[in-house]
Amino acid sequence: MKRARAMLALLGVMSLVAVMGTGCGKTATTTASTGQQESADGIKEFSMYIAMPGTEIPEDNRLYNEISKRIGAKAKITFLTGQTAKESIGTMVAGGDYTDLIVGSDGTSLLIDAGALVPIDEYWDNYPNIKNFISESQWNQMRAADGHIYLIPEFGIINDHDMQTYHNDEAFWIQNRVLEWAGYPKLNTLDEYFDLIERYIAENPTMDDGLENIGYEILSDDWRYYCLENPPLFLDGYPNDGCCYVDKETLTAHNYNTTDTAKAYFKKLNEEYQKGIIDPETFTLNYDQYIAKLSTGRVCGMVDQYWNFQDAEKSLVTQGLDNCTYVPVGIVLKDGTIERYHSEPAFDTSNGLSITTSCKDIEGALKMINDLLDPEIQTLRYWGMEGIDYEVGEDGLFYRTDEQRANALDKNYRINEFVDPYANFPHHEGMSLDGINAYTPDQQPSEYYASQPEAKKKILDAYGYQTFTQFLNESQPSEPWYPMWSCTNSWTADTDYGLAKVNMDEVKHEWLPKVVMDSDFESAWDQYMKVFNERVDIEAYENALTEEVRRRVAVANGEQ
Repeated sequence: MKRARAMLALLGVMSLVAVMGTGCGKTATTTASTGQQESADGIKEFSMYIAMPGTEIPEDNRLYNEISKRIGAKAKITFLTGQTAKESIGTMVAGGDYTDLIVGSDGTSLLIDAGALVPIDEYWDNYPNIKNFISESQWNQMRAADGHIYLIPEFGIINDHDMQTYHNDEAFWIQNRVLEWAGYPKLNTLDEYFDLIERYIAENPTMDDGLENIGYEILSDDWRYYCLENPPLFLDGYPNDGCCYVDKETLTAHNYNTTDTAKAYFKKLNEEYQKGIIDPETFTLNYDQYIAKLSTGRVCGMVDQYWNFQDAEKSLVTQGLDNCTYVPVGIVLKDGTIERYHSEPAFDTSNGLSITTSCKDIEGALKMINDLLDPEIQTLRYWGMEGIDYEVGEDGLFYRTDEQRANALDKNYRINEFVDPYANFPHHEGMSLDGINAYTPDQQPSEYYASQPEAKKKILDAYGYQTFTQFLNESQPSEPWYPMWSCTNSWTADTDYGLAKVNMDEVKHEWLPKVVMDSDFESAWDQYMKVFNERVDIEAYENALTEEVRRRVAVANGEQ
């Protein structure tokens, strides 16, 4: 969840040797960070390390060179491989030697504590694209303990309004073929969702090849057990804060694991398990086995984050099983509840792009970042070059020809010709400043629809939609505390509230599968609640979360 967008960044590996060794300002003959240089054509070059896996863009990439020519600068980017982010950043900190620019990922706090980063707020008055990139309240949330800002957020910065065309996050999912069979109904409640699956399985027990259909799958492997444990949050109409729900009136955080809705949800799962709708192997599957089952096309529905199962979707499309791909539905427990599955991207204050103290040209680095945020350059980064990668209609709407769409999907073409070389740099999402186009092609409704296979167009047409986010309510602006999981992810068992979280996770891991499978649900639930209340200091847990909610609101209001 926390790294959803990072997981969707360009994947690949680079030698870690490329980011260790000599530091900025050293000779360029080594494989380590070489510092800011200027090429024969006057283009400044900055070294950069991203503590996540990624793919190095070839030096002769057309878009890379076009951007460099227009802004007079470029970044030579290397990526993480072979270690964790904290391990690789720890090695840098120990040597006191850094690349000019850096994205520390989970090692960011080490860089801040080591004094390795430049306070951007001391320079940004000369760089309006940076200073105005986010609101003052958001910048306040980015401030470190000393009051300075060392990070520029990379992802999830929405201009005007959210334009996402597919739901990348959590939802109840159901297959196209099930909706088609039922005449394309609109599903709202938990009962409606499972009733449809039950009826479909009763009439369609097997696939065409004779394999038995599976009504519902639950992934509960390791940290991915969110697929099992947090739907009660959504069923009551709350967004994905992950660890709690927040009362807006009192700014109080509450545990959702013991609510009436939680009990009703797990009772429903228990009923479906007893009926055979839920796969009897579901709680023994590891992640790879789960993806393998989804990839057969047999599984009618599940709860998951799209980024977590998208490899299965790709496999289904490759096999020609487009009708077995999935649609998100915003299921609630009771009619009248307004669902909030689709939220604006989380505003992550824990990570971002930084300039290090090893950089010899801080102003030059800031100018490059500032220029990359220019609207014209952002269009170039994401749409490419007009007449080559996209066209412009008489109404000003950007579009691609069939050939351009095919090129954009071709891996070799993208790497050598057209792929944003600065995907991990700050950028806007949502509506472009021209008020006509989305910042990126995959967020342009007409372009997204045109790029879909016929099976997906068919279901979109049946509901009168152009995008799959239209199956859910529109996203709402996020509250200042959202998402609360960014707080609990850093907790340790050294505190009473951190220990409460550890114990809660352990209890849920052990008991929720039992609750779903037990033939006597009421007895199993009562035992679960008894153990939960005995082992989990829920008061310490909720108090710590409430304190953090109120702190974040105060920071956003400039009160801290």
